[in-house]
Amino acid sequence: MPTLEDYFRKLSLHFGPQHWWPGETPFEVLVGAVLTQNTAWKNVEKAIGNLKTFRLLDPHKLHELDEETLQEAIRPAGYFRQKAKRLKAAVAWLVERFGGSMEKAAREETGKLRDELLEIKGIGPETADSILLYALGKPVFVIDTYTYRVLTRHHWVGEETTYEEMQELMQSKLPRDAKLYNEYHALMVAVGKEFCRPQARCERCPLKPYLPG
Repeated sequence: MPTLEDYFRKLSLHFGPQHWWPGETPFEVLVGAVLTQNTAWKNVEKAIGNLKTFRLLDPHKLHELDEETLQEAIRPAGYFRQKAKRLKAAVAWLVERFGGSMEKAAREETGKLRDELLEIKGIGPETADSILLYALGKPVFVIDTYTYRVLTRHHWVGEETTYEEMQELMQSKLPRDAKLYNEYHALMVAVGKEFCRPQARCERCPLKPYLPG
């Protein structure tokens, strides 16, 4: 039976390096992780572009900014009122807990950071883990819709498996390495978008040889 490391090698050969997450700074990655909920990445890029244009992509500036102005800046990301509240809450946590420093946050213990992020209204496991992995370099595997599809269709997990159970599977079967988790999750997104769609396109998928009979 193929291992999850075999899956990684197969995907790497097919897609090549993914260079994900597309953010210039750890703080930009945090902002993107909050804004990307329920929207396409191209819309997030427009919203982040607005923040850059108005020189607002800074934790202290966003912390002080009124919510209405923030809503207008991030409008392209959709659900802008809801996301403005979530982003303000995440930024408040960063500023009040770590003085706005992503470097200081990265020095905190992973489990404690995750617990604190999950306490922020509107931040669930996937967003919290995206911040931990991509912005703070913590070795936590991000589970999303694409990963769920691959794991269920290849019978690694059942359809009722929880987020935490899938994450534990990935982390128990792979070395505890942030760079590996980063690239592996990005490859899951790539195969999910191109082949493992709601209507599966298995014929040309690089993982087809590993499909259960």
